Amino acid sequence: MTRAQLIGSTLLIGALLSSGCRREGDAPPATAPAAPTPAPATVELKDVVETTPDYVIGISYPPSMAKYPKLANELRAFADRSRATLVEAAKERGTAPGASPYDLSLSFTEVLDSPTLVAVAADGSSYTGGAHGAPILERFVWLPAQDRRLTAQDLVPDPAGWQAIARFVREQLHVALSQRVDADDLDPAERADVVKNAGAMIDAGTEPAPANFSQFEPVVAPDGKLVALRFVFAPYQVGPYSDGVQTVEVPAAVLLPHVAPAYRAMFQEGPAPPAG
Repeated sequence: MTRAQLIGSTLLIGALLSSGCRREGDAPPATAPAAPTPAPATVELKDVVETTPDYVIGISYPPSMAKYPKLANELRAFADRSRATLVEAAKERGTAPGASPYDLSLSFTEVLDSPTLVAVAADGSSYTGGAHGAPILERFVWLPAQDRRLTAQDLVPDPAGWQAIARFVREQLHVALSQRVDADDLDPAERADVVKNAGAMIDAGTEPAPANFSQFEPVVAPDGKLVALRFVFAPYQVGPYSDGVQTVEVPAAVLLPHVAPAYRAMFQEGPAPPAG
């Protein structure tokens, strides 16, 4: 065997031995595991108490919402905007000896905390002069799996759906109005005037558009399914300030035909309610 043949044979044997070290079915050589995706940092939600000669501010948060960082940031941003508006108003007024300080009171309350849906209610008022404070009302409904807010427009994308929902809500509000007026025992002329004016506010505030139904809360059964949505209306939207916050629960049977397919599994199916 020539020297060249000897070298070739040696290289061939080395290659065969190298390939034969891994038997058929053996796993490929291990590689370094990928670095785990870091969990999002929690956000600290600190209650706020500020007292100055010009303004008083009190803001409270549910500590449980800190585990949802994006939601917590939305809550804090909403509170920061409310605070900034009040402080700016106090600066514009300037020093007013003997005047009452401006006031902001805002409370965030946990409505629901489940694997599929989270909800937080923001309620309060901001006083910057006048007979009474301006109401503050916001509802945050969150999808934990997608880490984003669920809006009325997402939930019911078809305008025809809002026609049906608005009709149901409007009927309930008119019934509640009649009951309140009857309890006040007004004379017929005054009763007719109150019903006319408040009824017009109801009709205007429940026009079939998502913006008029943007504030809602989930109503859940023991199994976690949604049995209704509670739509929340701030003072002045569907009635005078004296009527306060008004709510109407719309059952799942009314909502489901109009809910986007992606969210229907969250609702409990059942028979439609009788026509009003």
